[in-house]
Amino acid sequence: MSRHLLLNLRHVPEDESAEIRALLAQHEIAFYETEPNRWGISAGAIWIRQDGDIAQARALLANYQAERQLRAQSEFATAKREGRVESFWQQMRREPLRLVMILFAIAIFIALSLWPLLLAG
Repeated sequence: MSRHLLLNLRHVPEDESAEIRALLAQHEIAFYETEPNRWGISAGAIWIRQDGDIAQARALLANYQAERQLRAQSEFATAKREGRVESFWQQMRREPLRLVMILFAIAIFIALSLWPLLLAG
């Protein structure tokens, strides 16, 4: 049995992986899935079982991802037109403490980075 990696599931939403599984099943492509390991080293993957199916599976995946990208861009554009997408300043007005904490973390990082230089001088 040969095996070919089709998709690493790291950072892949559950709805996307479910749609890909359904797409492979619909086209009768034999596949199996490895589960993510307990410590997060491996995120799991979808593998193709047969050598002859890998080209078709990759083409189906490429088409699916192109369609999903267009759908996501369209949904984002619609949400932006309808005013459902928050701007940076709207987010900062809603969560000012978050902005203060981010700026504080940046200042600490810069201070720690420059500390050796300040001590040497």
